[in-house]
Amino acid sequence: MNNQPSSAGKREFLLNTLPEHRDLRLDVFIANSVENLSRSRIAKLIGEGHVLVDGNLPKASYKIRGHETVVVIIPEADPARTPAQNIPLDVLHEDDDIIVVNKPAGMVVHPAAGNPDRTLVNALLAHAHNLSGVGGVLRPGIVHRLDKGTSGAIVCAKNDFAHESLSRMFAERTVKKIYIALTLGAPNPAEGLIDLPIGRHKLHRKKMSVNESGGRESKTQYKLLSVRGPVGCVQCRLLTGRTHQIRVHLKALGCPLIMDDLYGGVRAAKKLPGTLGELAAKLTRPALHAFKLSFRHPRTNEWIDLTAPIPDDLAPIIASLGISL
Repeated sequence: MNNQPSSAGKREFLLNTLPEHRDLRLDVFIANSVENLSRSRIAKLIGEGHVLVDGNLPKASYKIRGHETVVVIIPEADPARTPAQNIPLDVLHEDDDIIVVNKPAGMVVHPAAGNPDRTLVNALLAHAHNLSGVGGVLRPGIVHRLDKGTSGAIVCAKNDFAHESLSRMFAERTVKKIYIALTLGAPNPAEGLIDLPIGRHKLHRKKMSVNESGGRESKTQYKLLSVRGPVGCVQCRLLTGRTHQIRVHLKALGCPLIMDDLYGGVRAAKKLPGTLGELAAKLTRPALHAFKLSFRHPRTNEWIDLTAPIPDDLAPIIASLGISL
């Protein structure tokens, strides 16, 4: 059977286990047998009853025994119900499979409570018309996310083949994501790896925090590019993709993002002296920008390097630090 997924419609894969597969996790066996299907997607299919082993519904923890028949059913994606809205987009790259957008600060990625429309998804539906359905009716095409206040590069999928391929790349951490952060204070040492687990804050449910006991593995490489007085410009590369990861990690180093209301970067920013203080006070969001995004094209395997220009609200502060990006 051809294990190359098609771009639309219901798909079914018939797989046979062998003795050498014995004791292998079911999700690992399927991931090794079906191209461009991520472990997270497989886990969801198992949980929704779309995977059968010898006609039975397996548990997520099922271990292969050998000489079994595994049926994997990928149902037809739900049609998008989010309305298309004609909102201008800054497109960095687009083809039949993917679209990469320079998201402006203040735009929510997909509809949610409190943000029913005017999101990136609404804009993409008007621009591209067709998006992958893997993310569901509220998140068609969405493979990864940026916070509302974060500007910069984000890749979205136009079909299920591209979505599943990109999801696997993110899961395997082969996508390169580089951010530019403006901080209150500078990290010490000036370059290094932050390896601190992150979990939900115990008291403030909208916040994340460094959590040694119950947090998930979180790693950020960083490098101080420039510092002037109390303001630093830090380049960060995400090695994992946790909620608020850069914001939490830089806070843990003692240098929160300028104007980050959740993690302590507002009051001090408003008290910065001179021109820096004036520029910082004009910011209406945390000073974080998804600067570079690099990955292999899901269909051609071509390596793609994209840069989202520094936005107008951050550019004057960066220029005042004596650097050009």
